Amino acid sequence: MSKDIILASASPRRRRILEMMGLDPVVRPAAGEERIPPGVSPDGAVRILSGRKAGEAAGVSPRDSIVIAADTVVVLDGRILGKPSGKDGAREMLAALSAREHSVLTGLTVISGGTEICVSEETLVRFRELTESEIERYIATGEPMDKAGAYGIQGPGGAFVSGITGDFYNVMGLPLCRLGLILRRLGVELI
Repeated sequence: MSKDIILASASPRRRRILEMMGLDPVVRPAAGEERIPPGVSPDGAVRILSGRKAGEAAGVSPRDSIVIAADTVVVLDGRILGKPSGKDGAREMLAALSAREHSVLTGLTVISGGTEICVSEETLVRFRELTESEIERYIATGEPMDKAGAYGIQGPGGAFVSGITGDFYNVMGLPLCRLGLILRRLGVELI
């Protein structure tokens, strides 16, 4: 009998990635406090946040299920760029990312029974130079408003990306390769 896969996220992108892996997750979004303690590195922050979400979902899930939680941030010059607070915030973030390379960090926590695995994955993303009018048109699509760093690589924002180093799916919010290795370790056969 296979274990239930619980996704502690409402993200449709994360759900699609799990479905692409042949899994049929039960979506149980964690409310999870998204406050980061002062002085914590970006890597530490995503691990803490994903751990909180996984712990919350595991607390209300059957013990024999596998709970998956993730938290993704964009990091530029050591500063975390979360979701923009509005159009001005999105404009500022996109202008800062223009013609630069930044990191996308995802904290990934998987809990199964008494086992908890918490890792982080980093992908480097390079943006081409953006014009003010491109930024304004992109903001008008609404896509930047619910994305870390104010862009989605899987949508129109992908046209700004001149290259990546690392896991593409990590930029979408769930490091596919790393998660597959963790699930294999837990006895889940994917392909």
